[in-house]
Amino acid sequence: MGKKGDLNNFEHGMVVGARGAGLSISQSAQLLGFSRTTISRVYKEWCAKGKTSSMRQSCGRKCLVDARGQRRMGRLIQADRRATLTKITTRYNRGMQQSICEATTRTTLRRMGYNSRRPHRVPLISTTNRKKRLQFARAHQNWTVEDWKNVAWSDESRFLLRHSNGRVRIWRKQNENMDPSCLVTTVQAGGGGVMVWGMFSWHTLGPLVPIGHRLNATAYLSIVSDHVHPFMTTMYPSSDGYFQQDNAPCHKARIISNWFLEHDNEFTVLKWPPQSPDLNPIEHLWDVVERELRALDVHPTNLHQLQDAILSIWANISKECFQHLVESMPRRIKAVLKAKGGQTSY
Repeated sequence: MGKKGDLNNFEHGMVVGARGAGLSISQSAQLLGFSRTTISRVYKEWCAKGKTSSMRQSCGRKCLVDARGQRRMGRLIQADRRATLTKITTRYNRGMQQSICEATTRTTLRRMGYNSRRPHRVPLISTTNRKKRLQFARAHQNWTVEDWKNVAWSDESRFLLRHSNGRVRIWRKQNENMDPSCLVTTVQAGGGGVMVWGMFSWHTLGPLVPIGHRLNATAYLSIVSDHVHPFMTTMYPSSDGYFQQDNAPCHKARIISNWFLEHDNEFTVLKWPPQSPDLNPIEHLWDVVERELRALDVHPTNLHQLQDAILSIWANISKECFQHLVESMPRRIKAVLKAKGGQTSY
């Protein structure tokens, strides 16, 4: 007796070809080794619909985690984003008649769109500071790229000789990178290495100044008078420039405020919202420096070599790179408005 049941697509084609060539059902069955019933069913379906269907996809072992099980697993993920594969499997199996293994859990999670990823790191923003960020965004939502070209951006950053390999991983879908349960909050902290202060505008990169010790008001006053002042007066001779700085204590010292008041006819200090590194494009330049440091063939072994490498990388940042960052400012403002002052993906 010939083969019965469902055929694959190639076998369907053989049946249709044989019948189309004028062979009878009996001749086709004898030639191909299929039953007469199968030959008849496949050819009738092709004549009626112009195509054949294979039910082979229904074959194989039944999935251990059905739609209801996937919903259960999804709730476990939502309840604890940092759960390991072992914990998820253990929690899923509680109260279930048929238990599953970790491999099945991994396969199911991937089928549901979840992948294990590092959480996006964002600053912890208080309610008060969210309001201030939202106020700043609303005040500048009509600024164009041409307006942002008049801003000179500044910040400090520390680069370390050695980096921690600690990793925290979470389970999330592709579009959940900014979900609150998928974030790890960070706070400012010190560390060993080289600290630098830098500034730039859409027009050019500014100076990068190594800071030997902790940056206090006296040291910052020297930076402002020796670097900020000549940069602003050169780049914005019409006194239409804005100087951006964050709200670090040394930036808000009385001697600094008094100096800016004495020079307010030359440029304006931009009133900056607290806890807003995502609004400052220079943060991305620090990322560029960090990536280039890690990509060096020969890594610095002491602080002097590290400082030289940082200065060299800064000097070689392309104009296209930092201009693109300034041009992103309208989008950053929109992101803060959309987040109602909360964290953004920048």
